[in-house]
Amino acid sequence: MFSSIYSTEVTASQFFLMALAAILSGLVYAFVTSFRIRATKRFFLTLSLIPFLVATVITFVNGNIGAGVAIGGAFALIRFRSAQGTSDEIGGILIGMAGGIAFGMGYLAYGVILLLGLSALAFLFSLLPIFEHKSMAKDKLLRITIPEALEYHDIFDDIFAHYLQSVESVGVKTTGMGSMFRLSFRIRMKDPTEEKAFIDELRTRNGNLEIALLPYSDIQNQL
Repeated sequence: MFSSIYSTEVTASQFFLMALAAILSGLVYAFVTSFRIRATKRFFLTLSLIPFLVATVITFVNGNIGAGVAIGGAFALIRFRSAQGTSDEIGGILIGMAGGIAFGMGYLAYGVILLLGLSALAFLFSLLPIFEHKSMAKDKLLRITIPEALEYHDIFDDIFAHYLQSVESVGVKTTGMGSMFRLSFRIRMKDPTEEKAFIDELRTRNGNLEIALLPYSDIQNQL
């Protein structure tokens, strides 16, 4: 059961058996993982197919060093054309690839255990009440776009003092081909009901350019 199904040559029946195990396990794994991290439909489809795709590549390479190097280069190109994901999404993809390698080597039982076992563990861990600081739910990410010529060092200090309980600068970047700056702050409102008034006062200082106020916990790794 835990031995590889492949012999010296891969037969059609062996390949289709591997494909069936990889696709079914991938679908269950993707469903559990996507439900836990509230992923998009595109991420679900990608994650469900990754074990089978990786397994197919491993099966076709099958000890060919030249083909293995070429495939590695192709995966590297795909990586640099992809947007950065969250830690949950990256971890899910790596687990899917590990399961695909197990299937591609013919170890179907290990692949099923790896995918379904780790998805079950991840789901159980997500239910544990650890590192869930209730005070952090009040934190927001404030993004303010300002003209290039505006001195931003203390331009908003009086507004911040009036409306905010705490404020921390977390980044500055240029945008609009260098013609504007985007300031990012981690903030906590004194009174959440004054959010609109707070934004309206900021608009009078930044020339009515874009202002965004977002949940900090959802995008803190995308600053």
